[in-house]
Amino acid sequence: MNFFTSARSAPSPPHAHAIRLKLHEMGQFFNSMDPSPFIERGLDPDAEEFIVSWAHELPAGAPLKLRIDLEQWPAEDPKDVIRQAVHNHFSHRARLTDMEFRLLMKQGRTSLLIGLAFLASCLLLTQTLLSGKTGTWASVLRESLTIAGWVAMWRPMQIYLYDWWPLRRRRRIYRKLSRMSVDLVQPRKVNRPQAAAEAVASP
Repeated sequence: MNFFTSARSAPSPPHAHAIRLKLHEMGQFFNSMDPSPFIERGLDPDAEEFIVSWAHELPAGAPLKLRIDLEQWPAEDPKDVIRQAVHNHFSHRARLTDMEFRLLMKQGRTSLLIGLAFLASCLLLTQTLLSGKTGTWASVLRESLTIAGWVAMWRPMQIYLYDWWPLRRRRRIYRKLSRMSVDLVQPRKVNRPQAAAEAVASP
């Protein structure tokens, strides 16, 4: 479903970067599989991906603004509904990401304790059982235990070196999106007779 404009407007006061969406009707903005009311319904996955991808491209400290051009305006003014739905959706995403981050840190602590215990056991076995032993098999076993002990440290090292910061960044972006201003605009329609009359009247 391709209903988005890939344009980004120039920063508007106070230097807010605008992410622009162009929708035909309001239902395109929401997840069609979610039976909840619009204000509680999740956003369409394509719409969410579009907004989040633009937010990733913008400077981390820059304020954001979402501008939605809606062609078919419903009977009731949808501005408050869409604004609240956007804020609710990204607040929920931020909470889920925060929960995922805390679970990752808990897993990292557990993995670190297991890895350190296993590494210490391997090194202890190497020192107590193989100390002073010579020969090919003793050397192979000594090296194998040392390598196995350090391999056990791979998972906590991966968590604390690489896995945590993408989640922190994603949580920061979701929190920013949950507070951004949302403007809903109905494009001005000019019928053909009026456009022709304006063209004739113009010099």
